[in-house]
Amino acid sequence: MALSTIDTARRQWLRTWPAAMLLGTTFAVPAWAQGGAYPNKPIELVVPWQAGGGADVVGRAFGAAVARHLPQPIVVINRPGASGVLGLGEVVNAKPDGYRIVLSSTELTFLNHLGLAKFSYKDLRPIARLNADPAAVVVRADAPYATLEQFLDAARKPEANIRVGNAGHGSTWHMAAAALSEKTGAQFNHIPYAGGAPAVLALLGGHIDAVTVSTAEVSSYVAAGKLKALAVMADKRVADGFENVPTLKERKVDLSIGIWRGLSAPRNTPDEVMAVLKTATAKAVKEPLWIDALQKLHFSTDTYADDAALEAVMVRESAFFKELSGKLKISN
Repeated sequence: MALSTIDTARRQWLRTWPAAMLLGTTFAVPAWAQGGAYPNKPIELVVPWQAGGGADVVGRAFGAAVARHLPQPIVVINRPGASGVLGLGEVVNAKPDGYRIVLSSTELTFLNHLGLAKFSYKDLRPIARLNADPAAVVVRADAPYATLEQFLDAARKPEANIRVGNAGHGSTWHMAAAALSEKTGAQFNHIPYAGGAPAVLALLGGHIDAVTVSTAEVSSYVAAGKLKALAVMADKRVADGFENVPTLKERKVDLSIGIWRGLSAPRNTPDEVMAVLKTATAKAVKEPLWIDALQKLHFSTDTYADDAALEAVMVRESAFFKELSGKLKISN
């Protein structure tokens, strides 16, 4: 998701950050704890998505917030491509010494089921979940659908060709729309883009009929009256501008899908190294800098989970997406 494609609020916020953050250079090193114990050199945080997108912003905000709690800086490195496969695979195969970690996400639980990756979530060791946000079913404000039911009814008609944009084949947002199709019998023409932001811009331009992306990615357009959300794919209603938007479950569709973003390390990373990373992360998500950064972009700030809780989420999601991909025959 290129920086030029994100909304104005995100651009304005990014411009307030030091240039070094945006260029991927190191964050300031605290003056204390310059000893030889881990870490004694910068830590690389691989972000498997393009600069400027949601994952990239989360990674850089984390790097800035954790700087107070580590004796060495975090260096953000973007490795976009293949719905996260390139960046994730790079860390799967990295030396397990704690100096190369990855900003993992929901895709880690199903890329293997789609035949897009040979690795699975079991090949990485979770550090923590940083945040999580649900998907939303969104159309243009002038679309002829006032409710989710009207939208789904239209998509059930023969040769309706309802075009739903996503963040690329095998992305979480592709799977969200596919799951909605499977649950309701609606038929969608899935249109892939380089990320969620380009898909939203295509919707604004009238090139597609809907998107299934995170609430954060459309919040400013919904608030401005340019887009309307028909439903959120969450267990309960979402605040911050979506209070009046029903959940799928309220509309009798038993489905909850969203995206989480977290941190993972190579599977054989030593316990003592993991302990340092987990402790620093737990402190970083309480930093005002971190909370402010996410709130300005409408990301959740109360969905942190430790390594054990994240592992449980991945086990559950892997089973769900394995079944879904089998039903829909979604594969590379």
